[in-house]
Amino acid sequence: MRQITVTQEEAGQRLDKLLMRYMDAAPRSFLYKMLRKKNITLNKKRAQGNELLREGDEICLFLAEETIDGFRSLPGSRTQRIPDELLRQPLDIIYEDEHILLINKPSGMLSQKARPQDLSLVEYLNAYLSASGSPDDERAVRFRPAICNRLDRNTSGIVIAGKTLVGLQTMNRLLKERTIRKYYRCVVVGEVKENRHLKGYLKKDGSGNIVQVTEQEEPDSLPIETEYRTVSVRDGLTLLEVHLITGRSHQIRAHLASVGHPILGDPKYGDESVNRRYRASCGIGAQLLHAYRLEFPEIEGALSGLSGRSFLAPVPDTFERVMGQV
Repeated sequence: MRQITVTQEEAGQRLDKLLMRYMDAAPRSFLYKMLRKKNITLNKKRAQGNELLREGDEICLFLAEETIDGFRSLPGSRTQRIPDELLRQPLDIIYEDEHILLINKPSGMLSQKARPQDLSLVEYLNAYLSASGSPDDERAVRFRPAICNRLDRNTSGIVIAGKTLVGLQTMNRLLKERTIRKYYRCVVVGEVKENRHLKGYLKKDGSGNIVQVTEQEEPDSLPIETEYRTVSVRDGLTLLEVHLITGRSHQIRAHLASVGHPILGDPKYGDESVNRRYRASCGIGAQLLHAYRLEFPEIEGALSGLSGRSFLAPVPDTFERVMGQV
């Protein structure tokens, strides 16, 4: 028999979710069968699996040790080793506390893996936390830190990561409710003279990993809102600050392009002739789009210390090369 005591970090999740992490190689059907037969109990009682766990709850596994270990990955085995040469580029941590991290992701880094062999921000995050001694191997099996918002590979800026379950759940809830205000900075083609609040509809074209923006609703389209203000204008380009009200795939890039102001360097929605000119003169190799600022709402509970606070990630040097002092 093996006993698991639920920690503060694990509280608030469903019992079946914790079991699936703890015995990650076990079929879901096996776990539910063990629950039905009372071979897995919660606080010495039969459980369904959908119970929300509280700190201090006792989970008992009345299974052979060989069975339990046979259904578990070795601690840390799912964390891909970061090659030494990549570790020379440490994470740019803007803010860290017990529950969350704010990371300034560089352009060119994936937020999450697209293929098994990829190295993404998630792998860098796990390596960073392992090096700092948190979380330990056993707790890492039961809860794995994760990122809460994703940026395109070639978009830089602030990414939120949850170090604990309460951190992850709270950030995901605030993002879903759109109460965290997200601001981006980008360089667009053309001189933008007035601030605007854009509305429209976005529809994915899965075949080419692009989206289309329309003024009228179409089947399978989703409403979008994008607000922007001009920061500076120079030589036919404009530095904008964009408030992302809804957060759809490629929203800022496609929405700005739809009104005649594509982002400089954007290979999908941009002006290739302008991009080519600035690749030659300034070494621009990707869209100049940067998640610049986060503003948190009032938060109750464990993350109340973030209430009303805002955080900035300085724009990359490429912005200054193109626009001068920004």
